[in-house]
Amino acid sequence: MDWPAIGVRGTEATTNDAVVIGAGPNGLVAANHLADAGWSVLVLEAAGEPGGAARTAELTEPGFHHDIFSAFYPLAAASPAIGRLGLEDHGLSWCRAPLVLAHPFPDGRCAVVSSDLDETAGSLEAFAAGDGAAWRRIFDEWQRVADPLIDAALGPFPPVRAVGRLVARLGARDTARLARHLLLPVRRMAEERFAGEGGAVVLGGNAMHADLAPEAAGSGAYGWLLSCLAQQVGFPVPRGGAAGLTGALVARLEAHGGSVRCSEPVTEVVVRAGRAVGVRTLDGATHAARRAVLADVSAPALYRQLLASDHLPADVLDDVGRFEWDPATVKVDWSLDGSVPWTAPEARRAGTVHVADGMDDLTGVAADLATGRLPARPMLICGQQSLADPSRCPPGTSTLWAYTHVPRTVRGDAAGELATARGELDWLDGFVDRLEERVERLAPGFVTRVRHRHVLSPSGLEAADANLVGGAIGGGTCQLHQQGVFRPVPGSGRPETPVAGLYLASASAHPGAGVHGAAGANAARAAMRAGARPRSWMFGGGSPPTVAGARRRRRDDDAEGKATPRRA
Repeated sequence: MDWPAIGVRGTEATTNDAVVIGAGPNGLVAANHLADAGWSVLVLEAAGEPGGAARTAELTEPGFHHDIFSAFYPLAAASPAIGRLGLEDHGLSWCRAPLVLAHPFPDGRCAVVSSDLDETAGSLEAFAAGDGAAWRRIFDEWQRVADPLIDAALGPFPPVRAVGRLVARLGARDTARLARHLLLPVRRMAEERFAGEGGAVVLGGNAMHADLAPEAAGSGAYGWLLSCLAQQVGFPVPRGGAAGLTGALVARLEAHGGSVRCSEPVTEVVVRAGRAVGVRTLDGATHAARRAVLADVSAPALYRQLLASDHLPADVLDDVGRFEWDPATVKVDWSLDGSVPWTAPEARRAGTVHVADGMDDLTGVAADLATGRLPARPMLICGQQSLADPSRCPPGTSTLWAYTHVPRTVRGDAAGELATARGELDWLDGFVDRLEERVERLAPGFVTRVRHRHVLSPSGLEAADANLVGGAIGGGTCQLHQQGVFRPVPGSGRPETPVAGLYLASASAHPGAGVHGAAGANAARAAMRAGARPRSWMFGGGSPPTVAGARRRRRDDDAEGKATPRRA
């Protein structure tokens, strides 16, 4: 249906089938899926370049290319939403380090995940007899359920069809066992599956990529998922940097008739008669959307900044006020002479290195964050991207990338060393020194190899990408009370909003954090399907989805040639 012009106040107006707010990975994936369906698509990005949290820059010195935010992409490599786009035909090239992941200990031992299953099993067996076989069992279990489980985790909510496939494959009793497995705290999962520390830190370190304590229900699912993806697809990085992924998404979109315009911040979603009909930008220009507006912005930004409150039910506004962010982040990049001199030789070959002494260290970090204290022994997730992609820096040098979490509101320092009264001005430099000391302990001589370092504080992360509110890199907590039907607000779980024709396409929507494009793909799918079914059930419009309804939607998708392909 054509909608009337929305009124021009600026110097320019455009009309497209869809307007996408934000050129992050989710926004670009959504735009590509819409363009594939023949829609005309305009993507508007506030920053001066596309990419959102997938960008690359020479942060430390010329010739050293650092990923500003996200850096390695197991979820992108496994995601059906990204896989079906064929980005390799548009310039994307994946690089992999000799080892996927290493977790070194102060005594020189090191647990690893390798693309070679035998090497992974042998590493864990060195920590305790039988743990190599335990890892093989875990990975066998993963391979049995990987395809339907990824579809369930990343596809539209509720995952009726994918869960049905799981039940058909496993049977009722094994499905119940899987459900219990996914709800386990990662500490308990490690205790049940491994006798030694090696397997425990592999699961626990990967679980800490989310914002769940080792004792939190569901943390085991994250540790298991990322650990098994490390074994299956690795932690690949785009050649040239994260911008290589963004560049491929933009090139593909443009090849299919879509367009991306940067330095055009959207200030308003224009609504008429309860329907989104376009957007207005900071300069007053208007961009009409005949069919849909998709927002790759945080849920609070969409509901509290881009929409007038009278377009939303009072209870939704109230629920958005309770939206919980994930912890803040401090992220550091170093340019180095030579490589990181890890004591453990395995860590010198790994693209990703976790720094924590063991599961108790991880619990200590979680406790410090929960009590508002800067962690005394911060857990680091480090990236050695130049190991996989030597083009990132000059010969004879290397790069190191690392991040760690800090409280959103810092009320003290767990080590009693840093002042915190004035906020970041007080503690940031000293805290980054603490991070370097953590690396130095495992890699003596590291600090002498540092040429330059670049630090992004929580406020710096938000300044660089408005979606990273207060330094939150996950688009909202991953805890169970804000996942599935509770994301971004209770009764949700889907990209539809209370405004017809408006869809939430960011990490604030299901399935949440990670560069997988699923939130964008789900929003695009909902927009394309909007004319074929009643309003979503999530805000009281219609009935909850049923198995029969899911089958009808599958037939509709197949008829339109849009069925989600199975992964290879």
